[in-house]
Amino acid sequence: MDIRAVPADAFLPYSAALRAVYADAFRPPPWNEDGARADAFAARLASDVRRPGFTAALAFDGPSVVGFATAWTTPTPFPADGCHPEAAVALGRSRTEEWLCGGREIDEIAVRPAVRGAGVGGGLLEAVTAGVSDGRAWLLTSLRSVRTVSFYRHRGWTQATHPSPDGHGAAVFLGPRHPARTLAARSL
Repeated sequence: MDIRAVPADAFLPYSAALRAVYADAFRPPPWNEDGARADAFAARLASDVRRPGFTAALAFDGPSVVGFATAWTTPTPFPADGCHPEAAVALGRSRTEEWLCGGREIDEIAVRPAVRGAGVGGGLLEAVTAGVSDGRAWLLTSLRSVRTVSFYRHRGWTQATHPSPDGHGAAVFLGPRHPARTLAARSL
C-alpha cells in the first residue's frame, strides 16, 4: 500500500474513485448507507476542498484508490450541522470552543473492506494528523460500530463524550496528543 498526502487541487480528480471507496466502506452494517448517500458525499467534495485547513490522504494499491481520509480546521463559531450540535451540548460551550474550534477535525476515513486490517486506516489517520503541531486533532464518530470505536482507541484516541446510556449516537474522540485528552470524562 502506498499512502500519500494529497493537496486540495489534486484531490477532486479522484472523485469517482472516492465515491466508489465510500460506497464500499459504508454499505455494510452497521452503516447501511445506500448509493444516494455515496452520491451526496461525492457532491460535497467540491465544497469540502475549499474549507480552511483542508487536508487529505489517499491510499493506493497499485494504481487503484483503496482508501482516503479528509480533514480540515474546525471553524469558530462551532458548526451547527450534522452531529456537531450533539457534540457541543455534550461538551458544553467553553470546552467546545477550547478543545475543538481551531483544531484539526477528521471528517472521513474510508477503506475498502478487502484491504482492512492491513494498516491502511491507521496510515491514513496519521497522514491527515501529521501536521497538527499543537496536537489538537479530533473527530466525531458513531458508536454503532464497535470496530470503528476500537480502531480509534487502539491508536490512543480518547472518547470525550458519552452520548447515551444505550451506547448509540455520535461521540467526540480527541487525538493522542490533544492537550485536553486527560481532562475528558471517562464513561461510567
